[in-house]
Amino acid sequence: MRFKCVAYFLRRRGGGAAAPSSPKRLLLLGMAGYLSETDFVMVEEGFSTRDLLEELTLGASQATAGDVAAFFVADLGAVVRKHFCFLKCLPRVRPFYTVKCNSSPGVLKVLAELGLGFSCANKAEMELVQRIGVPASKIIYANPCKQIAQIKYAAKHGVRLLSFDNEMELAKVVKGYPSARMVLGIATDDRHSLSPLSFKFGASLQSCRHLLENAKRSHVEVVGVSFHVGSGCPDLHAYAQSIADARLVFEMGAELGHRMHLLDLGGGFPGLEGAKVRFEEIASVINSALDLYFPEGCGVDILARLGRYYVTSAFTLAVSIIAKKEVLLDQPVREGRFQRKVVPSPRPSCTTSVRACMGSSTQSCLTTPALPPSCRREALRGQLLPTEQDEDTEGMCKPLSCGWEITDTLCVGPVFTPASIM
Repeated sequence: MRFKCVAYFLRRRGGGAAAPSSPKRLLLLGMAGYLSETDFVMVEEGFSTRDLLEELTLGASQATAGDVAAFFVADLGAVVRKHFCFLKCLPRVRPFYTVKCNSSPGVLKVLAELGLGFSCANKAEMELVQRIGVPASKIIYANPCKQIAQIKYAAKHGVRLLSFDNEMELAKVVKGYPSARMVLGIATDDRHSLSPLSFKFGASLQSCRHLLENAKRSHVEVVGVSFHVGSGCPDLHAYAQSIADARLVFEMGAELGHRMHLLDLGGGFPGLEGAKVRFEEIASVINSALDLYFPEGCGVDILARLGRYYVTSAFTLAVSIIAKKEVLLDQPVREGRFQRKVVPSPRPSCTTSVRACMGSSTQSCLTTPALPPSCRREALRGQLLPTEQDEDTEGMCKPLSCGWEITDTLCVGPVFTPASIM
């Protein structure tokens, strides 16, 4: 028995087969033709991720060939629940999924089934989503630094929405795809974000008029404005201020003759419970700002590009542990100097390197790079545990039978593009 990289599953409600006409049953049957029941494993309600891992790892341990890789278990039901939460909290906003966050087929298919659009960063991602049947009208090519060849690919395959934030990107579009509909990315105040982006991406408000004028002279249509406050932004004011700035740019564009009708709120929304700022709080601020600057009925189509929000809590990683040692943090000794102590552990726990084989015929593998001893423990904790967890290494992973262990949650970007589980 050989395990692939991702096992997708959904829980059946009510302990029995779903009624033929129920919304869940219709989703599973693939009303739009993206998802089929062969794409995932159906389990009974109450059957936990841990139960499924126990079952899968038991089978892996009984394999005689010993060719067993690390793998993910993906709860597609968690993805569906996140979607309905989004629709409830931001009813005026159309969600687009950021493919580079997690491009595994099960995720893409279930999100396509739910009606999401897709934000792609390159030709490969556009090919991937179009291969499963997503129409070009639901794709935005949102890379701020595009190759001319890939711009021409977007033109050939009907992907009309492209982003830009500087003159060079505009010139490439004029050369390779002059009929594209452009979205101007603006910089934000993301100084408090865990992953700030405005030092790399986004035009300043002072440069927006010049870019809009250049686009008009080049006969390129600018249809909207986008921004991104960075991932993990705790500053709620940043969302409101960015929406206000977008309103100014809309007015600039309208003055110059551009038909502005699209607002892209970006992403970076939290995907885990217990985040410093809850998604519901962010949504409340966004809704208030939209009501003020882009009131309902103003003719503006509003979208957001989300990645980790959808998939962070859905994926769990299982690895086979072959060795382990505990590395303690710096310990004070005499004369104010520090030394490092290494204490062997009597039972297995997480290793500092995870070897995960991709679901392909060649079984090519990806191995995490070796880290200096001083970084290993913290790097491992950063990858496999929420930051709020206790520092005790005994709580780092949960042991399963057969020498396997699991983490609570894991956001992988990007997750490998795998086949089905078996």
